[in-house]
Amino acid sequence: MTHHRICAIHQPNLFPRASTVAKLLAADVWVVLDNVQFNARDYQHRMRLAPVADPTQAVWLTLPAHRPRGRASLIGEVRLAEPVSSARRLMQLPKQYYGSRLYWPEVAKLLEAVVPLVVPSGHLTDVAEASTRVILRALGWQGQIVRSSTFNVHPERSQRLADLTAATGSSEYLCGPGGARYLDEKPFAELGLGVRYVSVPSSLAPDQNRLSVLGQIATEGLNSCRPMRDNR
Repeated sequence: MTHHRICAIHQPNLFPRASTVAKLLAADVWVVLDNVQFNARDYQHRMRLAPVADPTQAVWLTLPAHRPRGRASLIGEVRLAEPVSSARRLMQLPKQYYGSRLYWPEVAKLLEAVVPLVVPSGHLTDVAEASTRVILRALGWQGQIVRSSTFNVHPERSQRLADLTAATGSSEYLCGPGGARYLDEKPFAELGLGVRYVSVPSSLAPDQNRLSVLGQIATEGLNSCRPMRDNR
């Protein structure tokens, strides 16, 4: 390796949580994990919104999804079942919750960059990836984004992550709290790769970390999502 390059591997999430944004900002490359099984109970096609004064009163904004192969469908195969109504809800519901906040114009700009993609694309991955990408780019992130489906890697969970890290020319894998529960570091060591663990930002309460970052942006502005770059 000619330089230290950090890889984050994460499923596409619809306007993700602040902890996910912080993780991706700390990486040089984001591998969009689109060739694993779609999970209707995860954040891939939905996000939580809540009144700013009470984050415990959260609701789901869900984009109805069509799984062409039933429960075996991969994320990249999933299409939006109701794109017209989904586009409308994606613009209207965040405004209902956050339209009166000081930095709402910043949220509106993000939404306006994504909502027009919903109907013409119809693919969940396109919309969810775009919703994260516009936040990262607005924060000045200059990293690379690739999809896992473009690589031929081992299907075993930890080995797949190690193979993807190596395939992107990275020297270190950035592992979040969820992955830390199952990750086997052996495949990384065998490829000469490092593993670094990241935690949920200490400023986030558990209820807040379940919410889309849009609420934080509307209340505190985009700059509140810009963590200090940690030492490499």
